[in-house]
Amino acid sequence: MGDNKSPILLSRLKMIPRHIAIIMDGNGRWARKRHLPRSLGHKAGCDSVKRAIKAAQELGVKILTIFAFSTENWSRPRQEIDALMNYLQLFLKLNLKSLNKRGIRLNVIGRPDNLSPSVRRVLDDGVKKTAKNSSFILNLALNYGSRCEIIDAVSSIARNIKKNSDFEIEKIDEKYFSGYLYTKDLPDPDLLIRTSGEQRLSNFLLWQMAYTELYFCKKLWPDFKKEDLEKAINEYEKRERRFGAV
Repeated sequence: MGDNKSPILLSRLKMIPRHIAIIMDGNGRWARKRHLPRSLGHKAGCDSVKRAIKAAQELGVKILTIFAFSTENWSRPRQEIDALMNYLQLFLKLNLKSLNKRGIRLNVIGRPDNLSPSVRRVLDDGVKKTAKNSSFILNLALNYGSRCEIIDAVSSIARNIKKNSDFEIEKIDEKYFSGYLYTKDLPDPDLLIRTSGEQRLSNFLLWQMAYTELYFCKKLWPDFKKEDLEKAINEYEKRERRFGAV
């Protein structure tokens, strides 16, 4: 494939989605198929994240949101959680210079206060050191759950109403509510990709994906490559997005 850009994409770059969200599914199954510990599946998944960031930026995507750790993932074995967090810290430490060199800004959504101090330090350092970058946004959903996000937004609005007795309830519309979500500074995803063949949203960006195009890929996440991202974008280009209109 040479530079791995298909002729279709080269001729229709204007159709590239601005914001892609990915549910990275299948690390454990990838490891099990190879008779490896689940932790090594997550390690391979980190390598796939690195490829996906590079590919998305090369293809003209501006924002990549990846579902790195959900609020439900805390129910997994402690050993697996520790491995995930260690790989996350290592990934950010090893790739921070590369992110800066390529103009990539790191952003985090979710409830990071529940993460360990060591993880928070690495995240805060990455966010701070990439804050001025503007070519691409890598948006990590960590300790994230969409229902928690909506509850947090409602709670924040309620606190504002309690402080301000003159608050006009009529002000609360979709735009106002969106301003209280974790993603308040980001456009909604144009395309969602989920790997491993599973076809559900798993409590991910439920509000934001009201009109997102969904693409389900059978490949396990560690096997996901640039050509798979191209296939997803090619499928996206065929969709007619009407946003409820005729």
